[in-house]
Amino acid sequence: MEPRLSDPSDRSGPGSPAPAPAATTAAASLANAVINLTALRDQAKRELIQLLDSVPGKKGLVLDPKLSGPLGLVVEVPVLKEHGVEKIYHLAPGRLVSDCRSIIYLVRPRVHLMKQIVEQIRYFQSEGQQKRQCAVYFVPRRTLICERMLDELAGGGAAAAGVSVWNEIKFGEYRLELIAFDDDLLSLELPEAFRECFLDGDRTSLFYVARSILRLQQLFGIIPRLKAKGSCSKLVVDMLLRMRKEASMPPDDPPSGAQAPGGVDMASVPGVGASLGGTAQQPTTPEIDQLILIDRDVDLVTPLLTQLTYEGLIDEVFGISNGLVEVDPELAGQKNPTTNKKVKIPLNGNDKIYDEIRNENFSVVAPLLNRRAKQIDEYYKERHGAQTVSQIRDFMKRFASTQAEHNSLRNHTNIAERIVMLTKQPGFKPRLEAEQMLYLGVNTTNDYIEQCINKKEPLLKVMRLLCLQSLTNGGFKPAQFDFFKRELIQTYGYELLFTLNNLEKLGLFKRQDASRNTFAQARKQLSLIVEDIDESNPTDIAYVYSGYAPLSVRIVQQAFKSGGWRAKEDALKLLPGPLVEEIQPPLDGTPERGPVSSPGVTLVYFIGGVTFAEIAALRWLSKQEGYGSLIIATTKLISGNTLLDSVFEDLSPKS
Repeated sequence: MEPRLSDPSDRSGPGSPAPAPAATTAAASLANAVINLTALRDQAKRELIQLLDSVPGKKGLVLDPKLSGPLGLVVEVPVLKEHGVEKIYHLAPGRLVSDCRSIIYLVRPRVHLMKQIVEQIRYFQSEGQQKRQCAVYFVPRRTLICERMLDELAGGGAAAAGVSVWNEIKFGEYRLELIAFDDDLLSLELPEAFRECFLDGDRTSLFYVARSILRLQQLFGIIPRLKAKGSCSKLVVDMLLRMRKEASMPPDDPPSGAQAPGGVDMASVPGVGASLGGTAQQPTTPEIDQLILIDRDVDLVTPLLTQLTYEGLIDEVFGISNGLVEVDPELAGQKNPTTNKKVKIPLNGNDKIYDEIRNENFSVVAPLLNRRAKQIDEYYKERHGAQTVSQIRDFMKRFASTQAEHNSLRNHTNIAERIVMLTKQPGFKPRLEAEQMLYLGVNTTNDYIEQCINKKEPLLKVMRLLCLQSLTNGGFKPAQFDFFKRELIQTYGYELLFTLNNLEKLGLFKRQDASRNTFAQARKQLSLIVEDIDESNPTDIAYVYSGYAPLSVRIVQQAFKSGGWRAKEDALKLLPGPLVEEIQPPLDGTPERGPVSSPGVTLVYFIGGVTFAEIAALRWLSKQEGYGSLIIATTKLISGNTLLDSVFEDLSPKS
């Protein structure tokens, strides 16, 4: 078990080293993946090592804090040390005090981070400081605006100080794309993707999505069938086809200034004109049979509902970040903790207990944990009957794995008990009932939401309910809209006005207009409400919300049914964005594939984020006959809180 790279919460001050946790389990093993996702992880790891080795000698690694967690799923700290990394820092405002002779910055292309980098490099080159070799690498790609910002900031400072700030500074990019979180789960971990795509109109994230698919095709062959629902998904398909076309040309063929849909200059894109590895794509037998792309704004109702699977509720209550949940020490079995520092518990398929219960409706988790407790207890009792050497040997063979399961059982029993305590609090049940009334189309929640505002309950809770009511009812009547807007501003402050404007632009919080209530029609035509659901033995994806079928997953489900999407074209046209279906011809010389049990492997890619409840529903589908194996990819793992938080307007100045 190797330590993971630490998260931003570990930083004790500006420029301080980011200590790695002492004992967190490594990332998911990926041993049960239907395609070789280890190759994807190894490629990212190999490219990072090459980056580190390009700067000789001992070095300090300065990380954008938001990259620390994702990198921990790609490479372990000991590997970094083997390649010369003496210390790991988190980028923060102020001077970086370090005795390392070489400094590597690994950052996202964000303007406010450029200011911090320039400030630190100016300090390195100031009088009295030892000369340092500096390198700046952008993740996942360098952008023109950041390069110009660095030039402007550095140029101004250099002129004033009489020094050359950018003397011998190396620039590059580290193309960290899809990160394997589990055997069937990949994420780009782009927190701003939803906001950029659907609010700001910035299509940069779509380029990252298309390029990540190209990388998958390089490893696993051309995906024959492409399906997309939504405007952004259509742009990705168009961009993917265009990028593939450009990649098949000689490097000098793409015309300068040619742009893919979404405004990305193809001639300036590294990897276009050649494959992602720098050589032409080689014909490979396809291992992924179908790609389904879905825009998040096609279904905004589902993420706003409270998730009711075990994994989903952990995310709602504690928050899951980079495959880890942070809990109080006593929940992790520490009886007499010396500090109150949170303990990180890994959440992935390596944990057999967790893997069994993660996708279950929370109402059936307690019996499952009780059953496993009895099984472990029976195993421990076997030691009394072990008399011979062979019997003792057999007992000890399973001892380590059973002890690991015992520890996991303790952790998850404690976590489940804490969740039960929270669900018994006075505010939990009324909130679930309000959500249920809204997706059923029974508009009786105004009084409850007004009470929540009057009590000044958490803003995210209030806004999730208001946005849910707006979406399920086709907006608010003008008088209702003005009333709630006034109440919100009076209760939470005038600064909220900017956020409300964002939500209105997104259609999340709006006045009713002459258009029809499309959700009510989609609810009926796509059978989103399932009565008498059996959570312990589900027969429909609706078990993840105890009676509501996630609209996004229903769309995926329809793609596998007779007639596919065309059979429900009228219903799907009610939802935002076009429907797209394309066939990609194989490369010349592609080896013929043997017989494949239909429908093979499908990659379901969410643009704008996916929740753990939706993932659970897709995993349930994957176990049913006729759906093959499903792999889920996304721009970000989200909850209703993180989705809304990404479009909230932060008026505090960035350093």
